[in-house]
Amino acid sequence: MAHTFNVDTQAPQQSIDITEKVVAAVAESGVDDGFCHVMVLHSTASIIINETADPNIGRDVIDALGRAVPTRSDWLHDRIDDNAHSHIKAAILGPSEMIAIDQGALVLGKWQEIMLIEFDGPRERQVSVRFLSS
Repeated sequence: MAHTFNVDTQAPQQSIDITEKVVAAVAESGVDDGFCHVMVLHSTASIIINETADPNIGRDVIDALGRAVPTRSDWLHDRIDDNAHSHIKAAILGPSEMIAIDQGALVLGKWQEIMLIEFDGPRERQVSVRFLSS
């Protein structure tokens, strides 16, 4: 069972709350108990779980990674298409999250939501949501 949706990013780097889209996919799936795997189908973006009530959290994550992985360095991949820092940041955070489903609802804490983190935008991103029913 699978569901795919697109996310249009608007900036070179940004965080976008995609929780509502994933919740809709869970409802459409009919899975009552199991797991939901959310994966961005790109190598310069990531999926994370964190707080989105304060949008500064997403910005802080991006800024922290920017300090750890500078945009300009002697990255070998920059000789090809000048976005090595985006690939490295995405590799650090990872492309996916696995979330439990209990009684048809995602098991997330009070302040937890699902975010897509863009490192090489603006672009149209595809997100795959797959389900395992228990």
